[in-house]
Amino acid sequence: MNKKKKNSKLIHISDILNSALGRYRPAMDTEMTRIWDIWDRAVGKPIAMNAKPDSFKDGILIVNVSSSAWIHQLKFLEKEMILNINKQLDLVLVKQLRFKIGKILS
Repeated sequence: MNKKKKNSKLIHISDILNSALGRYRPAMDTEMTRIWDIWDRAVGKPIAMNAKPDSFKDGILIVNVSSSAWIHQLKFLEKEMILNINKQLDLVLVKQLRFKIGKILS
């Protein structure tokens, strides 16, 4: 029985998505996939442990948060977070954050 050679080069899913979406969607739409890559750096480790991006549409980033207490805290930090996210993206993409209780995946 022949075993297929394992592909030694792994490709990050964001690279695959950017490539696929780039063929069908405008560049601005594909830029949003970078939010997941820069999130931890943009918001810092304590926030990243309790809040993760969920979805993005029309300048609004929906963020899953671990508890209502964190939602309350993040509302005070929203403007600063938006500035940091857009700075990391080197693009004004996120205009508003909306927080909801949801799963926090590492």
